[in-house]
Amino acid sequence: MENELAEISLDDLRKGSDRVLRKVYEDNRAKFLNFAKRYHLSEEENVDVYQDAYIVFYENVMTGKLENLTSSISTYLFSIGKYLIFDRMRKNKKSISGSYDLSRVSESDEQISAFELDGSNLTQEQKLLKEHFKTLGGKCQELLTLFYYRGFTIQEIMKAGNYNSENVVKAAKSRCMKNLKERIQENTY
Repeated sequence: MENELAEISLDDLRKGSDRVLRKVYEDNRAKFLNFAKRYHLSEEENVDVYQDAYIVFYENVMTGKLENLTSSISTYLFSIGKYLIFDRMRKNKKSISGSYDLSRVSESDEQISAFELDGSNLTQEQKLLKEHFKTLGGKCQELLTLFYYRGFTIQEIMKAGNYNSENVVKAAKSRCMKNLKERIQENTY
């Protein structure tokens, strides 16, 4: 099933084949709903978010906004969905960080491992990022993951990580990014 989905190209989707479009929708629906459970929205809200994410994905493909993928269709679709979840949680004034266990960030998450980026499809820049991200300290990995991957705001990271102020979080994030960029640049020249 995964191989069939991996073989679907953006051109196949642009042709508007109902079979191909339905396959993308159906093959990702259950995985996304399972992934979305961790954010404690209702089942109905999760279904709405998935449908909205699929519509955004479909429109991006059909309008040409999405010209090529650097990841799998599933990864792209899930990233749209993740941001829609965070947006909905903010509108509902639900906290994404309240009692969030930061130790879980570094653990392998089997629910999303099925749509992690395949190493063979990564660009050179993505490979360097992945390689050098692992060399950062745990606190930097945690902070950058919360901000860039999980979509936490500076204020949410401050609360979740017991930082003294937003400026401390911003400074730490800046130092971590500078360190990561330097490590990557050292190995590209």
